[in-house]
Amino acid sequence: MSGIGNTVRRAACLGLAGALALLAGCANPAGPAAWDKSFIAKPEMSMGWGRQAVKFDQHVYESKEGASGGYGVGGGGCGCN
Repeated sequence: MSGIGNTVRRAACLGLAGALALLAGCANPAGPAAWDKSFIAKPEMSMGWGRQAVKFDQHVYESKEGASGGYGVGGGGCGCN
């Protein structure tokens, strides 16, 4: 009985060691390379709630501020550029 237990324990340890080795290979403490950062900056890679939630947030902001626009483009809601 102890022979089977040792075999199972050894297989479990080898499986755990293999899984840890695979996970360690995915780690990159230096972060993404400079040429890969352009892929991260794409809108579809954002951690936002989605297009509908962003539009709602902008609507609430515009209602509170009394102006529209000014989201990354020149000029604001006042008409002055």
